[in-house]
Amino acid sequence: MGRTAFVFPGQGSQRVGMGLDLVKQWPHLQDTYYGPADDILGFPFSALCWEGPAEALADMRITQPAMLLCSVAALDVLRHHGLTPDAVAGHSLGEVSALVCAGVLDWRSALRLVRTRGELMTSVTEQVPGRMAAVLGLTLPQVEEFCLRAAAETGDVVEIANHNDPTQVVVSGQLAGVDRLCELVGGAGADRVIALRIGGPAHCSLMGRVADAFAEALDAVPFHDPELPVYSGSGGVLVRGAEHAKELLLGQLTGRVLWTDAVRRMTADGVDRFIEVGPGKALGGLCARIAPGVSTLRSGDAQQVQQTVEAVLRAEGAA
Repeated sequence: MGRTAFVFPGQGSQRVGMGLDLVKQWPHLQDTYYGPADDILGFPFSALCWEGPAEALADMRITQPAMLLCSVAALDVLRHHGLTPDAVAGHSLGEVSALVCAGVLDWRSALRLVRTRGELMTSVTEQVPGRMAAVLGLTLPQVEEFCLRAAAETGDVVEIANHNDPTQVVVSGQLAGVDRLCELVGGAGADRVIALRIGGPAHCSLMGRVADAFAEALDAVPFHDPELPVYSGSGGVLVRGAEHAKELLLGQLTGRVLWTDAVRRMTADGVDRFIEVGPGKALGGLCARIAPGVSTLRSGDAQQVQQTVEAVLRAEGAA
């Protein structure tokens, strides 16, 4: 048999209503997670997840704790059905959820941490407006070259933020720089350029403005050594311990998410089934394009959970 990885999504996978179907099917999630989250954050947070509006969910101060909470609730349901991972990984913000799964962080502490992360990142956007865009159909070196050209022409920061799959590269930076980058890659034969539903320029040097404050927030949270392998989204390096987990989260604030490398590292180590834990389907699609032939499953609603449980049981029964 192969190995199973739980993978946790980040910003961009949020949607109004996320998590509600799971709560209706498994009511204990309300008392275990959503009710306490409302108390921790001090406002009716769960109502924003379930009722919106979408504009509120797009605010990084809301998106980040919302994605973590809904992922942790989905994790609870999967564990309730006896599903456990051999390894975990998370895309960007999702790495915090992966650390919760691996016992590195308590979910309550993680919720407070990502709320602070979202607040700090929002403060940068308020000072220096920026955005992110996904370039489809060009390679990482090609997009990197165009980033340099766009930065030189505009004087703006525009940098690689994510390498999501072999021909999907996300850029991040100031508005004019990203706009110019989009023009350049469009003229160079990119299949598509997509503006992302992210509230600011994540994973670029602009976030260095709040690195010290985020380091303080990390130091205020108890971290523990992982109980199972955690592959960092920053290239697939294995998390060695509590302090290393902190270092990786801090570095990721301004550094690239190298999801392509992370998935390749996991498959090289025998992972052939990826279960996306939380809302959306983006990570499953990326994993399938990076490593054709792997199995990808989801857990965003009750039907998906049932399909995932049945697929795992069939696979284990056939092994």
